Amino acid sequence: MSVDGQAGLPNVSLVIPAFNEQATIRRCLLAAIHQTVPAKQIIVVDNGSTDGTGAVVARMQEDHPGTGIMLLQQNAEQGIIPTRDFGFQEAGGEVLGRIDADSLVEPDWVEQVQQAFMDPDIAAVTGPVIYYDMPWRRLGLKADNAVRKVVMRWASPRYPFLFGSNMAIRRSAWQQIQSHTCRDASDEMHEDIDLSLHLSDNGLRIAYLSTMVAGVSARRLENSPECYRYYVDRFDRTYRAHQVSGWALKVPSMIFRAIYLPLKLLRTLNATGAVIYSPGLRTTR
Repeated sequence: MSVDGQAGLPNVSLVIPAFNEQATIRRCLLAAIHQTVPAKQIIVVDNGSTDGTGAVVARMQEDHPGTGIMLLQQNAEQGIIPTRDFGFQEAGGEVLGRIDADSLVEPDWVEQVQQAFMDPDIAAVTGPVIYYDMPWRRLGLKADNAVRKVVMRWASPRYPFLFGSNMAIRRSAWQQIQSHTCRDASDEMHEDIDLSLHLSDNGLRIAYLSTMVAGVSARRLENSPECYRYYVDRFDRTYRAHQVSGWALKVPSMIFRAIYLPLKLLRTLNATGAVIYSPGLRTTR
């Protein structure tokens, strides 16, 4: 087994799909390179951005040589699934991390992922998030962690799920299911839930790790109620497309619907919150 930094630990390639993320990608990459254990690769897959996303990444490559930052172009198809898949295909790590272009991983994220995959029975892992542009972030992280643990326990062992902004999958597990995952050309589903379902259907174990923390933006709360509802309904559409049902699987969408209005108000009152956050806030350990 090849290693990065510590003997016996699997190396990690971090894949970041990006479309018009000029405003967020630099901070995302800074968090990814300032790790207690370095990633083997940090791969940004630009899906035909029309802003300066590619230029920002190129500048980061110049400013931080030797950190494994790569910039790939995926212009054949629009969408997160073909962009994610392209990055996974090009990555060379034994473990494939996957975050969003506005994710801010905690400084020991790679280390936590490596430790998790020392268990040969784990095919994929996910963890909690800090909504960094919301107030009361410490409390929010504890609440997010508690809710995710409960939902994972209810959904297990049949259909636990991954969170696309903070997940990693073993390369061998990805190779086993990649030809079965849905392309979702009409963009109706949650691609991370689809990935989870195919892992579970192949008997591959998904684990939840409280210490694998990433910061994410709550910018989706800026959407109109109609757009937000369409996003939340992706849960149900994904499960219906796979002919999967169960009361526990409805819990995430119920929670997202319930929190929209109060959190939208809270976010409005905390318009400057994103400025004062930097990775290193984790309190779940």
